[in-house]
Amino acid sequence: MVAGILYALVGAALFGLGLYALIMKTHLFRRILALNVMGSGTFLILVGAGRGSGGVHPDAVPQAMVITGIVVAVSATALALTLMLRLAEETGRAELPEE
Repeated sequence: MVAGILYALVGAALFGLGLYALIMKTHLFRRILALNVMGSGTFLILVGAGRGSGGVHPDAVPQAMVITGIVVAVSATALALTLMLRLAEETGRAELPEE
C-alpha cells in the first residue's frame, strides 16, 4: 500500500512539473518534453492505483492501460517532433508565433 501511494505522489509531482514547463516554456522541443514528463506522471499514477495487496493486482487492466499508453505516447512524440522539424524548416524557428 505504501508503494502505491509513493508511485501516485511521484506521478503527481511529475505531472505538475510537466504542466509548469508546458505553460512557461515557449520552445516547442521543451514543450514536447514537458508533455512526455506529464505522460510519465500519469503512467506512474495508474501503476500506483493498480497495485493490489502484496504488489500484485488480480486484474491486469491498469498495467495493460499503461503499456498501451506508452506505445501511444511514443507515436505521438514522433509525430510532434516531425511537425516541429517541419515548422522549423518553414519558418526558421522552432517556436510558435506570438499573438
